[in-house]
Amino acid sequence: MALSPDYRGYSPTSAATTAAVLDTGLRAYMLRVYNWMASGLLVTGIVAFAIANTSAINLFYPLVETPVGLRHSPTLLAMVAMFAPLAFVMVLSFGVNKLSKSAVQALYWVFCAAMGASLTNIFIIYTGESIVRVFFITAATFAGMSLYGYATKADLSRFGSFLIMGLIGIVIAGLVNLFFQSAAFQFAISIIGVLVFVGLTAYDTQRIKATYVQYAYAEGPDGAAKRSVYDALSLYLNFINLFMLLLSLFGNRNSN
Repeated sequence: MALSPDYRGYSPTSAATTAAVLDTGLRAYMLRVYNWMASGLLVTGIVAFAIANTSAINLFYPLVETPVGLRHSPTLLAMVAMFAPLAFVMVLSFGVNKLSKSAVQALYWVFCAAMGASLTNIFIIYTGESIVRVFFITAATFAGMSLYGYATKADLSRFGSFLIMGLIGIVIAGLVNLFFQSAAFQFAISIIGVLVFVGLTAYDTQRIKATYVQYAYAEGPDGAAKRSVYDALSLYLNFINLFMLLLSLFGNRNSN
C-alpha cells in the first residue's frame, strides 16, 4: 500500500487531511485488490489453455468411443479438479485470519491454477473465438458494475440478502437441472445468474471499500495484505461465474 511508514500513527489536524489520506490509501488498496484478481485470472487462463492444447488434456478429458463416435470423457482427475476450487475457497474463507500472509497468497495462486484445470472443458465445448468474445464482454460488464459499486452513493448493502438468496437459488436450481437436463430451465438459470452476479460485483466492490474505511487505522500491513487477497477472491469468483453464465448464453459450441 502506497502509504508512509507511520500511517497507522498518523494524527490528522483537519477533517480534510484525514479524508485525503484515507482516499489515497483506499485507492492504493483497491488497486492491489484488482491486481490480485487480474493476476489470478491470468493464471487461470494460462493453465486452462495449456491443458486444453497439450497432451495433458488426455489426463482430464481423453477421447473415448461412444455410440455416437469419439467424445471427450471426464476422468477422475477432471472430477477432482472440478471440486478442488471449492475446498480452497473454504480454507481461504475460514482460515484467512489464522494463516500467514505468505500462506494466504500461496493458497490463492494454487486455487487459481486449480480453477484453470477445472475450466479446461470450455475449450472442448466452445470455439476459441466465442470464448475470447465472451471474455471481453464479461470484462466490460464487470468493470462497469465494479466502477458503479465504487462510485455510487447509494447503499447497496440492503440488496445483499436478496443477492445471496438468489445465489443459493441458482446453485439449487443447477443441481436440480443435473437430473432433468432441461435446456429451457438452464437458459432461465443463466439469465437469473447473470443478474445476480452483476449485482454481486457492485455489492462486493462497495463492501470492500467500506471494509477498508472501517479497518484502515486498525490493522497492520500483514492484515491488510491478507484481506486484499480475500477481497480479490470475492471479485474473482464473481468474474468467473459471470463469464461462465454469459458463455452458456452467447458461446458458440464446437461442431465435433
